[in-house]
Amino acid sequence: MNFSPLDRDDLRERIGVELTAFLAERAAELGEISADLDPVASTIRDFVLDGGKRLRPAFAYWGWRGAGGAAASDEAVVRAVAALELVHACALMHDDVMDGSATRRGAPSVHERFADVHRTAGFAGSPTGFGRAAAILLGDLTLVWADEMLAASGLPIEATVRARPAYDAMRTEVMAGQYLDVLAQAQPSVSAERALRVARYKSAKYTVERPLHVGGLLHGCSVALLDCYSAYGVPVGEAFQLRDDLLGVYGDPEVTGKPAGDDLREGKQTVLIALTLEHGAPAEVAAVQGLLGDPLLDAAGVQTLREAIESSGARRRVETLITVRLEQGVAALAQGQVEPDAATALAELAEMSTLRRA
Repeated sequence: MNFSPLDRDDLRERIGVELTAFLAERAAELGEISADLDPVASTIRDFVLDGGKRLRPAFAYWGWRGAGGAAASDEAVVRAVAALELVHACALMHDDVMDGSATRRGAPSVHERFADVHRTAGFAGSPTGFGRAAAILLGDLTLVWADEMLAASGLPIEATVRARPAYDAMRTEVMAGQYLDVLAQAQPSVSAERALRVARYKSAKYTVERPLHVGGLLHGCSVALLDCYSAYGVPVGEAFQLRDDLLGVYGDPEVTGKPAGDDLREGKQTVLIALTLEHGAPAEVAAVQGLLGDPLLDAAGVQTLREAIESSGARRRVETLITVRLEQGVAALAQGQVEPDAATALAELAEMSTLRRA
């Protein structure tokens, strides 16, 4: 098999079809409870279906294929791995509430969307509080629906039972990582080592390693293959998050869908920031300490921080970390444990996810 972008696009479309059908059924259920829940159903539908790279389902699918799953019998598998997109939706909705982010993928974040519903309807109380409460509840609902979608995928029950420990570990790790991220932002600074630990649990393992484990276990893979997936998934996942950190500072808002410098306004204690503080000249360190986390940071302040990070060498160091981790992860695929077509797909997914512009 020669893996191509067409294969990736086809898988993404199939995942979208499964999510569309599943969310339509859930919307009907909500409609039977109350018409007041129509905005809940439509917001979740729009949030899940409009945009998104479907990386977690893709890694899970190729984890299944890498364990010997056959393409001719994968309809239920695609439905099962699509559930991971609902877990991701929960994480993003809650993340936007915690960060106070106004946009996601170029559109209003969920809490902003419901704050606008409150203002438009002239409800009593605080629009901001209403929006936050709604976003938390919608995130919880997508997490519940993820379990439903996995359980109702049509796979034999023994397959989902096998995969459940990895699925549960993934959810625990991402929530733990989210808390470590919140904790880091409340502290004046963190080391690069600690910032990398946050990245590993908030994003790396949850994006790549655990989805691979879920997919492999759905088929029934060996411990050796799970170890191979970890040797690939952890460094590739870290490279993915390190790229995300760079995009949070240097990304083009037209491409990323997020305002320029949002991570700087939020005071994100990333590896990029930690390396700036560890290696920067006094003036560069002073700029970070004085401006990072200012919610009113303007374009000039963003530019000052960008220049301080650049001149400290932190941006170059992070690019090197990304390259080293990408190479390390792809090299692990050559151990002979992964089916050849899946190894090719995973190598391309690693490159796509770590060298992206959004």
